[in-house]
Amino acid sequence: MSAPKFLTFRSNNSNSIRFIIVTSYVISLILFGFLMSPPKEIFTGILNILTQRDTLITDYIGVGGMGAAFVNAGVLTLIFIYIIYKLKIHFNGLTIASLFLIAGFSLFGKNLFNIWFIVLGVYLYSIFQKESFSKYIYVALFGTAMAPMVTEIMLSSSLPSKIRIPLGILIGIGVGFILPPLSSYLVKVHNGFNLYNVGFAAGMIGTILVSILKSYGFSQSPRLVWTSGNNTILSVYLYIMFLSMILIGFLLNNKSFKGVKNITTYAGRLITDFTILEGFNPALINMGINGVLSTTYVLIVNGDLNGPTIAGIFTIVGFSAVGKHPKNILPIFLGVFLGSLTKVWSLNDPSILLAALFGTALAPIAGEFGWKCGVLAAFIHSSVVLNVGVLHGGLNLYNNGFAAGIVAAVLVPLIEAFKKEEY
Repeated sequence: MSAPKFLTFRSNNSNSIRFIIVTSYVISLILFGFLMSPPKEIFTGILNILTQRDTLITDYIGVGGMGAAFVNAGVLTLIFIYIIYKLKIHFNGLTIASLFLIAGFSLFGKNLFNIWFIVLGVYLYSIFQKESFSKYIYVALFGTAMAPMVTEIMLSSSLPSKIRIPLGILIGIGVGFILPPLSSYLVKVHNGFNLYNVGFAAGMIGTILVSILKSYGFSQSPRLVWTSGNNTILSVYLYIMFLSMILIGFLLNNKSFKGVKNITTYAGRLITDFTILEGFNPALINMGINGVLSTTYVLIVNGDLNGPTIAGIFTIVGFSAVGKHPKNILPIFLGVFLGSLTKVWSLNDPSILLAALFGTALAPIAGEFGWKCGVLAAFIHSSVVLNVGVLHGGLNLYNNGFAAGIVAAVLVPLIEAFKKEEY
């Protein structure tokens, strides 16, 4: 990898351009929401979103309506864009990944209330370490994976009312406080082959916390809110968004696809920032391409486009600026598909749709060791992810990140051992 790749920075790739483009897509979420529902319905829907349980799987389109779900996603992401702007953080690949992840999961578990206690916990950790909050901002954004735990405890009928609200607040802050050191350490377990490292850490925390709470009588019931019947309107919106990314990237890239092919030569391990390595414009094109591919995958397998699946698609798009490209995500889709031929579930089952989309956390395995290893990783992951959610009670939104960390921790050493035997 030559030094000039890191040093190239064209004028049209300025931070302002990145800021404007990403913000425009976030604003489009709000505009789409108001196109789908009248203001009064949106207001009522957001109140429903804020006051209901949101453990896996809770589709906010089903809870509050299409308009409320998209407005919640857009407003919450805009707030984080403002925070990033005030902290004077440069818009790189990780920034884009974290913002698209926030936007996606704000259709599917994160809302304008439940995320702030975790963010506060990370902020308090930065004060404790006497360091700038900007150093931990990405942990704060990704760490909101545990937001449903706050809501679940506050709304729990198995705990006295005088206990559950302060307990929910304290646990939210506590989770945020311990996430930075834990996520930093746990990346060693999978060696960067799980792109959702904070999801792995959140799964560990969730498993311990839920185990302790159950010991004191805390109970919870499974939840499945899953909408269907909106594929036409949602696919039109998504395809317009992703095709515009390809077009804008193409135009800003001197009307060329230069650098896009180079992106596919990287394995994609944490942290492979395509905006630094090849430039923002090729990364934006890559984001659009992967958005089209993942949306098309859902439609081909006759799946539903809704809050959870769009969260999966947005997560792929965001991480297409920092790790994912067609060459390393397609083997993941193939692995889940092959699993459907022999296992007891269907490709368009809710959990399996999400396993295919979020399972692209393991894309670096395909990038580093080849497509066959990527297929194997996805084949295994599609089984593991169905069984680890019970450990954290569905309170870790990045359940696939938790499962992917386990799969990578076990599979990568074995692949590396057998690769050595070949030489």
